[in-house]
Amino acid sequence: MFASRYLLLLTVLWIGACSQPEKPSSAAADSINVAVEDPFLWLEEIDTEQSLNWVKKHNKRSLAVIENQPKFQTLYEANKSILNADDRIAYVAQMGGHLYNFWRDAQHVRGIYRRTTLESYQSEQPHWEIILDVDALAEQENENWVYKGMTCRQPVYDRCLVNLSRGGADATVVREFDLHDKEFIADGFYLPEAKTGVSWVDQDRLLVGTHFGDGSITDSGYPKVVKLWQRGEPLDEAETIFSGNQTDVGVWPVTFYDGDDQYLMIRQSDSFYTGYQYILNSAHAPVKLDIPHDADVAGLIKGQLLINIKSDLDLTDRIYKQGSLVSTPLSALLEGHTDYQLIMAPSAQMAIADVSTSRDYVFVNTLDNVSSVLYKFKPQDDWSKQVIKMPELGSVSVTGTSQDNNDVFINYHNYLTPSTLYHYQADDEKLSVIKQLPEQFDAEPYQVEQHFMMAADGTRVPYFVVGPKDMVYDGSNPTLLYGYGGFEVSMRPRYLSIVGTDWLANGGVYVVANIRGGGEYGPAWHQAALKEKRMVAYHDFIGVAEDLIAKNITSPEHLGIYGGSNGGLLVGAVTMLRPDLFNAVVSAVPLLDMKRFNQLLAGASWMAEYGNPDIPEQWDYIKTYSPYHNLKANQDYPEIFFTTSTRDDRVHPGHARKMAALMEAYGHDFYYYENIEGGHGGASNNDQTAYLRALVYSYLLLKLQ
Repeated sequence: MFASRYLLLLTVLWIGACSQPEKPSSAAADSINVAVEDPFLWLEEIDTEQSLNWVKKHNKRSLAVIENQPKFQTLYEANKSILNADDRIAYVAQMGGHLYNFWRDAQHVRGIYRRTTLESYQSEQPHWEIILDVDALAEQENENWVYKGMTCRQPVYDRCLVNLSRGGADATVVREFDLHDKEFIADGFYLPEAKTGVSWVDQDRLLVGTHFGDGSITDSGYPKVVKLWQRGEPLDEAETIFSGNQTDVGVWPVTFYDGDDQYLMIRQSDSFYTGYQYILNSAHAPVKLDIPHDADVAGLIKGQLLINIKSDLDLTDRIYKQGSLVSTPLSALLEGHTDYQLIMAPSAQMAIADVSTSRDYVFVNTLDNVSSVLYKFKPQDDWSKQVIKMPELGSVSVTGTSQDNNDVFINYHNYLTPSTLYHYQADDEKLSVIKQLPEQFDAEPYQVEQHFMMAADGTRVPYFVVGPKDMVYDGSNPTLLYGYGGFEVSMRPRYLSIVGTDWLANGGVYVVANIRGGGEYGPAWHQAALKEKRMVAYHDFIGVAEDLIAKNITSPEHLGIYGGSNGGLLVGAVTMLRPDLFNAVVSAVPLLDMKRFNQLLAGASWMAEYGNPDIPEQWDYIKTYSPYHNLKANQDYPEIFFTTSTRDDRVHPGHARKMAALMEAYGHDFYYYENIEGGHGGASNNDQTAYLRALVYSYLLLKLQ
């Protein structure tokens, strides 16, 4: 083992010596001021010959090492087996008396959209009727189609609008599909590739927000204009219903159904977390609803609009606490006044995570110290509630609800327990297991523990440790620390599957940090790390790393970190702050150049999270953590592994490209892999996902074992 690892290390050093320049002198390093004059701007050109040649060169160099790791092929095959297994749970959506599912496997690489009945679904071998075969469509049309969902006309469910992406990008082509005849409608509604929002009005009319031409897209690249489009009418002649502002994140049409009543609405998001809600009257004119600017509309049931409030709601005679779920009659809002009722208020250790509705009930999924507790409410004067008894210390999600009935599907899992899907009939409160995922790795040798790190300001920051029951606390355990810390996204317990196979089974310890910036304890937990307070998230993450070392679970030599998107920024930032703490870093589809993030693709939409780097006072705090601007020539860093996708049209691949190029200019070793397709997820099918995960864990085993 030692000899083979030594030879691999020599290979890495040889490749690095052949492909990277000598480390420049301090004077030369100081001359690269990327905030003033960026020498790598050309790498922001996504698919020019020069930039793609750079990508191919660095892919080849890195893959020559990582693909030749002793366990790479084994991990890749194991991952494909997990992702394509026939005994996975087929999660469903309810529409018009059928259950629908999108499924990928080894025979259906791009996937099939299919349906069955509840009776058949409850059997061991459901009979599935194929509605749309994306592989066959891609071959027939010679397009690299990736399925991105569909919107079907309620309540008849006869026509659907199918979203198809080229290579996995967020931008999609929208095409009308006949759900009964199972075919695209030749002269049906069609929208060219764009980041589109669309909603049915009736069989012959749509509300559409898309790229209509000059002036129709916001700075963030999302729709600014919503039009009412009549079948057979040229799109550019459709009636404009609503126009937002250039600085908005975007404007989207939304349709709510409450029994037989349809409500056409528009959401104008002036930032990522704030916006205005409008309802269209009988003349399709927008009427603004008087609800808090930072609130989220969570649903509509029995005439009651459900609202998540993100800051205290002061009603003079009472105050509803930040993070509460309230309701008000929609009719009252339309008459210009409110009649708020409290549905649920969070406690100090609890947050409302998700809200779902069936025909007659509201389901509120909460987190209590990052473990799910599920409640059912019946809309009435006192909003009576009851707990739906589920296994403890795990993650619950409500799926497949319908406004046509009270049949609900509830999924449960935790780090070591495979997913179990329950069918819950809310009227008679009958809960039964309907599907269960078999074990994908042997969990018996492992245990899960929740720890708390005490931050400098006295805040208790939780984190989960998954490792061997007989773990030796001698600092030698290869440990992977994962985090996100942004956008009010909670890192809930989830079955580890590939992590278990690729990492735990190879002697690793897996840690998830629930740092501030996430939503684990509600809006306040998120807001504690916004904008000028961003360093709070990074110091929380560093604090968890230091806590792991202090507990002798691991040591810097054996500690790696992993994050994607905002999490890719997280691991990039803390690596610049504390390179001494880590020996491996995976920065996936990351933001890294925080001076230009708002000018690249959807970046302008995230200024509510990070701030605006074009405002000097805000750049003053952003530049303290921007990885691209804090990399130093004469500092030792771990060999970071950057992964991204050419087809990611959310976070620009230029972030990873430029950071790698700057490391190369400074003589720092790194690994790089850019998938030529795949979108923001970094992969567009199961095989690509299996391959990417095998690369990541092969790299981690190389660096940390």
